[in-house]
Amino acid sequence: KLQDAFEKQCKPSQKYTEPEQAMLLSASLAVAEAGINPASVRTGFVLSSTKGNIELLGIPDHGLGTERIHLWHTAGLLAAHFNNPNLPLTVTNACISGAAAQIAALKMLENGLYDHVVVTGVDMASDFIVAGFQSFKSLDPERCRPFDARRKGLNIGEAAATIVFGKADGKGISLTRGNVRNDANHISGPSRTGEGLFRALSRTLEDLPRDEIAFICAHGTATSFNDQMEAIAFTRAGLQHTPVFSLKAHFGHTMGAAGVLESIISMKALEDGIILPSLGYEEPGIEGGLNISTATVHTNKRYIIKTLSGFGGCNAALLYQTHS
Repeated sequence: KLQDAFEKQCKPSQKYTEPEQAMLLSASLAVAEAGINPASVRTGFVLSSTKGNIELLGIPDHGLGTERIHLWHTAGLLAAHFNNPNLPLTVTNACISGAAAQIAALKMLENGLYDHVVVTGVDMASDFIVAGFQSFKSLDPERCRPFDARRKGLNIGEAAATIVFGKADGKGISLTRGNVRNDANHISGPSRTGEGLFRALSRTLEDLPRDEIAFICAHGTATSFNDQMEAIAFTRAGLQHTPVFSLKAHFGHTMGAAGVLESIISMKALEDGIILPSLGYEEPGIEGGLNISTATVHTNKRYIIKTLSGFGGCNAALLYQTHS
């Protein structure tokens, strides 16, 4: 189905891998909907991915060239597809890649480098990724349960998602601020005090009254340590009463695409004035308590938060605002 949709939309003139097809299809649909000129020198491209074409490492005679494994080459294919003259930016920073890519796009626009920036996140499930998480014994064979007492681990997902950013015009929804902080706690384990995420949240929210925030779309992987770390960080940041949900039980952890995909869904929820329920949550499974959303409810608040955390102690927080 992916290949059929890709060929219909993109009309390729060369062979592309599955991650490349998903990337180009997502970007093409978003660019068409946004109505921008992707070939303009005033349009930039940013790719967010953690693994890209990692599967090619296990195919000695794939015939695509040795450079095809590199993420910078994948980003180059993205820009080249649209005949864009600019050097694309590649962002790969574990599970916060999608957030870091959006922050980079925001900086590009604020500094006047471009009028539009296309941010595409993509990662596909692979034997390499599955084996990695299996080594941590962090996979749940059933649907994951973020923040729940019975959570056993995450589900691996795959996705491609694209956001087209433009200069702020006081309309619609905008990315107001975003910050990345690294507490360097451990190569794979999150901080017991939520230090990095707390600092990212504090810098992003600044003096914004916490009761003006509609909801937090958390990273919420359904792993024991991540969910507890987020709960600690949210409480330290004064967000213990703010509704929280995770989207991971819907489509799994999509890695480099997660920050982009989940931000899109969160912005749509803000646009529709609703707070989504946290699928898979039934019984509190974190110390300290959070306001985990269990039903779809309406809201008229104007701000939302998206958080992500990843290996190596990296953490990110994004603040979006509706102007309507």
